[in-house]
Amino acid sequence: MRILVIGGTWFLGRSIAERALGRGWAVTTFNRGRSGPNVEGVQPVHGDRTIPTDLHELARHGPWDAVIDTSSSELAPRDVLLATTALRDKAHRWVHISTVSVYQGWPHQPLTDTSPLLECPADADETYGYTGEDGSPTLYGFQKAGGERAVTDAFGDAAVFLRPGVILGPGEYVGRLPWWLGRAVRGGRIVAPAPAERRIQPVDVRDVAEFALDQAVSTSSGGYNLTHPEGITFADFVCKCLTVVDSAGIPVWVESDVLIEQGVRQWTELPLWRTHAGVWSVGSERAVVAGLRCRPLAETIRDTWAWLARDGRPVHHPRWAEHGIAPEKEAKILASL
Repeated sequence: MRILVIGGTWFLGRSIAERALGRGWAVTTFNRGRSGPNVEGVQPVHGDRTIPTDLHELARHGPWDAVIDTSSSELAPRDVLLATTALRDKAHRWVHISTVSVYQGWPHQPLTDTSPLLECPADADETYGYTGEDGSPTLYGFQKAGGERAVTDAFGDAAVFLRPGVILGPGEYVGRLPWWLGRAVRGGRIVAPAPAERRIQPVDVRDVAEFALDQAVSTSSGGYNLTHPEGITFADFVCKCLTVVDSAGIPVWVESDVLIEQGVRQWTELPLWRTHAGVWSVGSERAVVAGLRCRPLAETIRDTWAWLARDGRPVHHPRWAEHGIAPEKEAKILASL
């Protein structure tokens, strides 16, 4: 099996490359060479996927049985189209890492794999779409829907779309789980978003990687939601963070209306907290039937702490700074209760 991983040096892309090598596959990676070291054993090709001559040079290293694209999150649809057009005669399948944001109803409504998608043309530039007054739909969602269209136009029934909500685990560069672990280390009284029994559905990066590889050899097509079918309550999530760092911190469960009144930004200042009804109601039944296996999230938390203690933050990324409530703001909320 010969695959091309677009990306391949950090978090999901790196996990895919490592696991593909573990299966005995031949792996080519394509990236700009700026985000981390190459995985030992891959054939690295460096270039910019938005530059036609770089894509032409990449194509010379084919053909491949499948392409797994992990690096389109910041790209306009027309840039995805550029790559799929350049490589469609060099690969049999295209596994595209997308997002639940492509759905019209996210995050307000419960979703399935067949929920309607946002509309965006395959050749749209980075300005196509809009962000609604309440933060939904998002410009990002329109852009990613257009990226999916670009893949479909080139690969048809040989295209597969993996739509995770939140991916956590060792190597995370966004900073969601690392922030909660760091906050647990500081201890004391910790603002936590009520209700404590709310279930969240993040998935482990390693489980997403295995499923992506399975889809590279499958004959399936279409979209798969990648959310944890069992999930974890927020109470168990916070308590496990406290346990793995050996902290005596005490979660203080604060109602959402109080947090909103205090100006706490959802999704970022308290990572993984969002009040919209559908944000953690995304069904992954089709993926489970197709072989998605999700380890317990307690294991994800434990292994992420072990990675942080061993290696620390992998890549400097601007999204890391977005996450976490300032200590003085948290203290003010606690004092007001």
